Amino acid sequence: MLAKKLIWTGSFASVFLLAALCAYADPKAKEPAPRFNAKTMDGEKFTNDSIKGKVVLLEFWATWCGFCQDEAPYVDRVNREYADKGLVVLAVDVGESKKTVKKYLDQHPRSSRIVLTDDTNLAAMYEATVYPIYVVIDRDGNVAGTQRGAAGEDALRELVASAGIGAER
Repeated sequence: MLAKKLIWTGSFASVFLLAALCAYADPKAKEPAPRFNAKTMDGEKFTNDSIKGKVVLLEFWATWCGFCQDEAPYVDRVNREYADKGLVVLAVDVGESKKTVKKYLDQHPRSSRIVLTDDTNLAAMYEATVYPIYVVIDRDGNVAGTQRGAAGEDALRELVASAGIGAER
């Protein structure tokens, strides 16, 4: 009985470890970003064509997500630091109404551009079902990296660096 329990526990741990590693795995090298349209709450429009030559960080989040709230200052800081180096940050709120997001932003202001699910097809393309999820697109329009889940400011900077925007502080 003990041997079966140990085998089961070991198997479970292996599956959990494999799932965790896959959650942080980068997509295939030079995978083109899917065609998208996005409109910010301020009415600014973005497409694959309009971002050519820029690095784009997509942050998928929700107002009720505690990890998203914890990481928002990191995202906004990276946005401010690298905006003049060609970084565009689109913070895509998934599945919430404009009223809910506005109320949240009144209490928790963001400097990143906010996009609602109604104004983009990005959440479906990147299977945004847990939050936060980050996707970085390089200057050539390819997915340079992804991160599923909160991992802190250093991991966010490394992700952006994978698309060619420096990891220096």
